[in-house]
Amino acid sequence: MIEFRVDARSGVPAYLQLVRQVEHAVRFGLLRAGDQLPTVKDVAGSLALNPNTVQKAYRELDHRGLTEGRVGQGTFIQAGVTSQPTAGHAATRRRLNRWVETAIEAGLTDEDIEAMVAEALRAARTRGAA
Repeated sequence: MIEFRVDARSGVPAYLQLVRQVEHAVRFGLLRAGDQLPTVKDVAGSLALNPNTVQKAYRELDHRGLTEGRVGQGTFIQAGVTSQPTAGHAATRRRLNRWVETAIEAGLTDEDIEAMVAEALRAARTRGAA
């Protein structure tokens, strides 16, 4: 089961943070077809969010075709939307995790790290297009 987090300082609306976390969990195979998301009530309570905010995230996930709400049962990951990470994904993720740990130990903030990753991605895409 996914454990949601919300960063009030990020500037990203809470509902969108929840949506992105589900998208990432599906992309990396942490959530699979048929897995149930926590109830709106449980998420709202654990994160001190308005239940309408969580409901908005779940509606957006339904709209994007990632989940389906089943009346009286909950919200589930749709069949056919999950992916299996390859061995290359796992190795790259381990290297990235080590790099992030090193960056934190060096005193970089989350914002510094995000900016560095965004810039590296932009530079790599630019080199790839050239």
